[in-house]
Amino acid sequence: MDTNSPLQLREASLAELLWVHERILEFPGKASLSFYQDRLQHRFSLALVAVWEGELAGFKVGYQSELPETFYSWMGGVRTEFRGKGIATALAEEQERWAKAQGFTSVFFKTRNRFPGMIQFGIKRGFKIVDLHPKGGVEDYRIVMRKDL
Repeated sequence: MDTNSPLQLREASLAELLWVHERILEFPGKASLSFYQDRLQHRFSLALVAVWEGELAGFKVGYQSELPETFYSWMGGVRTEFRGKGIATALAEEQERWAKAQGFTSVFFKTRNRFPGMIQFGIKRGFKIVDLHPKGGVEDYRIVMRKDL
């Protein structure tokens, strides 16, 4: 990444993930460090943070799924005031580049019907809808999207 760019990506600490997570309006409820520790411990994972002009602006974290060759892009988001600057795309590109370099052959994520922007983001990035899990009302149905690397 260009060192003169206002955007820098680097590996994140759990505390940084939590700090950004708490500032993403779409994430309801209170998260905790144990939310991330419990999910990531004993897993081959990558946690990235985006820093825009020195401020934590977004994050993306994922790990090896039950299928060894498939990477699960578990959580991510960009703070509202930093959206529209290509941060989500940069995080996704870096995550996919890293996953491919580690030998993963595909990546997948889950979203919900209530997040059409995330569905569109996936489609623009070459993901396909591969499964649907009804849960709660139709707005909460889980949509699974996958992409070959």
